[in-house]
Amino acid sequence: MSEDKKGYLASGNQKKVTTHRLLEMKQQGEKISMLTAYDYSMASVIDQAGVDVILVGDSASNVMVGNTTTLPMTVDQMIYHGKSVMNAVKRAMVVVDMPFGSYQGNPYEAVTNAVKMMKETQADCLKLEGGKEVLESIRAILNAGIPVMGHLGLMPQSINKYGTYAVRAKEEEEAGKLMEDARLLQEVGCCAVVLEKIPAALAAKVSSELNIPMIGIGAGPYVDGQVLVMHDMLGLNKGFSPRFLRRYANLFDEVTSAVQQYITDVKSSEFPSVEESY
Repeated sequence: MSEDKKGYLASGNQKKVTTHRLLEMKQQGEKISMLTAYDYSMASVIDQAGVDVILVGDSASNVMVGNTTTLPMTVDQMIYHGKSVMNAVKRAMVVVDMPFGSYQGNPYEAVTNAVKMMKETQADCLKLEGGKEVLESIRAILNAGIPVMGHLGLMPQSINKYGTYAVRAKEEEEAGKLMEDARLLQEVGCCAVVLEKIPAALAAKVSSELNIPMIGIGAGPYVDGQVLVMHDMLGLNKGFSPRFLRRYANLFDEVTSAVQQYITDVKSSEFPSVEESY
């Protein structure tokens, strides 16, 4: 680690966020802020702004590549995005999604892929979707010394099974399974769990009954933290407007305006000016 990075981490509240720090935040009632990032430049901005956790999500499949689901992402693609983000980040805890097909098969394959991802990205943690069905893979990864964040509720890697992006766990049976899965993830050693698109009352119950942090996306305010896709919250993606999304900027229109002004200036020979020439 470079000297400037050491100094950055040692200064005041710029101390590196770790799995232990997330647990402390829950215990102290401090909400956890989490955003996605997929490249060096944006990860640098988000990290310096002070976000606690950066998720290198397989949502890159949608917002960076243009796919309709997260399923096409590969281990090597996630490593590429993970390395790009890790090159920028000094404070935030960086979590990388394990992509579809990289851990569901068997524990041996899961550990092999997890070790490859951790060695090549140098990330802090991996995130896996699912509960009891993938528990042995999660256990094996944890036994290899790799931190794991779980993901329950709406699981985008299972979208073809659901056939819809509707709210999950509204019925008693599915809600009971989610609660049991959350307990299993805590017992096996997961550091936190993302709860996606479930009723706020259920998310509150899970968060209150478990000791590890629950980070919500479309799961209401009574959890231990929140995560959003960066492209969505900055208004870069205008075609996605679920109820849970709050846009904090309108960069689509701002970038469009800037590009149009640039085109105008180039075509009119207003750019570059004499002052901007050598």
